[in-house]
Amino acid sequence: MALKKLLNKGTVYKRNDGYWGGAVRYLDETGKVCRKGFSGVTKKAILKKISDYIIVFKKEIAEADFTHQTLEKVMRKWLEIFCFPSVERSTYDSRENAARLYIYPVLGDKIIAEITADDLNGLLAKMMCEGYAHSSVKRIYIILNQFFRYLYQEEWIPNNPMARVRMIKKSNFLAAQGKDDVPLSDSITVLTEEEIERIKRKVPYHNQASVYILMLNTGLRKCEVLGLLNSDIDLANRVMHINRAVKEVSKRDRNLAVNGKEMIIGNLKTSASKRTVPLNKTAIEMIKALRIERYFGEDSPLISDEDRGYTRPSVLQSRWYALLNDAGVPHKGLHSLRHTFATRLINGVKDENGNLRTLSVKQVADLLGHTTSTVTEKYYVKRELKNLQGITDDFDL
Repeated sequence: MALKKLLNKGTVYKRNDGYWGGAVRYLDETGKVCRKGFSGVTKKAILKKISDYIIVFKKEIAEADFTHQTLEKVMRKWLEIFCFPSVERSTYDSRENAARLYIYPVLGDKIIAEITADDLNGLLAKMMCEGYAHSSVKRIYIILNQFFRYLYQEEWIPNNPMARVRMIKKSNFLAAQGKDDVPLSDSITVLTEEEIERIKRKVPYHNQASVYILMLNTGLRKCEVLGLLNSDIDLANRVMHINRAVKEVSKRDRNLAVNGKEMIIGNLKTSASKRTVPLNKTAIEMIKALRIERYFGEDSPLISDEDRGYTRPSVLQSRWYALLNDAGVPHKGLHSLRHTFATRLINGVKDENGNLRTLSVKQVADLLGHTTSTVTEKYYVKRELKNLQGITDDFDL
């Protein structure tokens, strides 16, 4: 996604056969050096051909000069040509939707060369004042930053307006919205003991609902549990191997989105996500229950549809909400199962003797497939302050 560029004004020479030849050297859209050759009876004819070619060449460059086009037109090209081949399909869908919903309505009609830092700051401030989450505004900031940095690096714009745009700190952002800056660990959604018991009582009455208790006892992501084949599960050794993910993305005609969704069976979120997960007693019981309910062989998905194929993520999500409704539990995302799993392991459970059994953050990070334990501690564990009760009793100063 680069602009073509002339490297010379053309050369003319007389060939050994008596005819005249000429050539123009240029860089194409990929930055590759190319040569356009000409031949003719006279030198004048070659000069005319070179002159005509350069006029057309410069016209093409002018038409492709993104600085005089609207932001929406240029960003769509940037997303399709530059971003689409370099990111996961689900990530691309997220960026494309964010641009369509938040960026184009405000800045889409503005000419690239005329966009200023004030315009960009104005968009972020507008979203903040309208009550959007800090994470949503930050996502827009990241997209704009990548987009204008790319234009600047390719020398399509002389200055990068995003160089003078700063993402407002979360504490200041929330203060401007009249909200408290709640620690991430306090805002994490987990299921209570009572909610878990309510859900378990309703599991037998819902289609393949044992999967949710399996997720609660293994910390699997939605895409990971849907990607499980029966052959990935080793009940004898009480482990299962996480090798693939099932994701739902927009259907596309080449790079362009069309109506509808489709499933892709592909890579896990990170290299650390490919892992072996141990199975406790409850997890094994849920796997057996799922196989009794529907089993099409070792090479079929554990959570298969009626045609022996993979189940759509949206179907798993809608069934979860139906289960919560039946159990009388307020709606919480499927990720709350993963958060509950991590929180329980790190905060610990008491054995029959009253001793608290816990796992380290690093151990839980490995179970969840996190690259670092920082992610686990910051985003996945709800603090349990009751475990601190009396902890300083023997440390009198």
